Formats: sequence, structure tokens, C-alpha cells
Amino acid sequence: MHEPNSSAEYELIQRCKTGSIKHQEQLYKQFYGYAMGVGLRYCDSRDDALEVVNDAFIKVFNTIMSYNADRSFKAWLRRIIINTAIDRRRKDLKFQLHTDMDHAGHIGHNHTAIHLLNAKDILKLLDGLPTVQRAIFNLYEIDGYDHEEISVMLSIPASSSRVYLSRAKEKLRKALTTEAHSHE
Repeated sequence: MHEPNSSAEYELIQRCKTGSIKHQEQLYKQFYGYAMGVGLRYCDSRDDALEVVNDAFIKVFNTIMSYNADRSFKAWLRRIIINTAIDRRRKDLKFQLHTDMDHAGHIGHNHTAIHLLNAKDILKLLDGLPTVQRAIFNLYEIDGYDHEEISVMLSIPASSSRVYLSRAKEKLRKALTTEAHSHE
């Protein structure tokens, strides 16, 4: 079930479909914060995220005629932002994907550290992950893509996606433990 579009949002989207620059600017302003939130999860810096968001909105306005109002606009926009960020990072990710996959070891559990951290601390920890691991963690754990979908998006085997997710979780566990001890 998706979040229904309000009548004002529906009207704004309809006006954007007519090519109205004024209404496109309103739509951009209305969803800018949401778009940056998504973009920041996939980019190394605020500047990179801003470029992704702007590129995504260009795609939105170029393809808005294909938007189906029966779907949530936010979900449609999120998918465009994620795809734009992934497309933009694909070259960098390919270079980073050449690491040896044989070193994925057993992952332990530490469920006590997380309760000591706030959202800002957790986002900081995510930013500390290598780009490919952060992207796969976001795609799988936050945005709900499965490993097969991620493998298509990043042009990697699904097994590599699983390994990178495993590595990301292990690094986060270690970072959480370190961070939790610093809060004691």
C-alpha cells in the first residue's frame, strides 16, 4: 500500500505535466528535502548528493508524463533518485568491486551497542563505510531491494552483493562497539 497523493500534490503534478516551469519549481522545492535525504545515503558528500538530486529532478521533469498517479509520487521519485545515484557511482563502484571476495568471514552479533547511539551517530557510521558497501547496505536494508535486483543495478553477481552486505554489517558492528564504548 502506498501513501496516497494529496489533491494539491496531484494538481501540482498535473501542472508539471503541462511543462509549467513555475510548477516544476514548486515541486522541486516541495520534495527537495526528501530527495536530499535519499541522495545523501548514496553519495560521499553533500555536493555529490545535490548533483544527483538535480539530475534526478531533470529526469523527473523529462519523464513526468509517464508517471502514474495511482502510485505514490514519493516512491516514484525515490526510485529515480536511487537509480541516478547508482548510475553516477557505477564506474567508481566497478573499480572498487575488484577486491578479493574470499575474505568474507563469519559475522558475530553485538545487539547492545545500538541503543546507546542516536540517528546522527548511526548516519556517521554509515558514511564511514566504503562506497560499495554503503550503497549495497542502503539498497538492501533501507530501500528493500533484494540481492538479485542489486546485482542488476550494480552489474555484479548476487553473491558479491551478499558478501559486500556481510562486510558492511561487520564493519558497522565493529564501529558500533567502538562508538558505544566511547559513549560510556
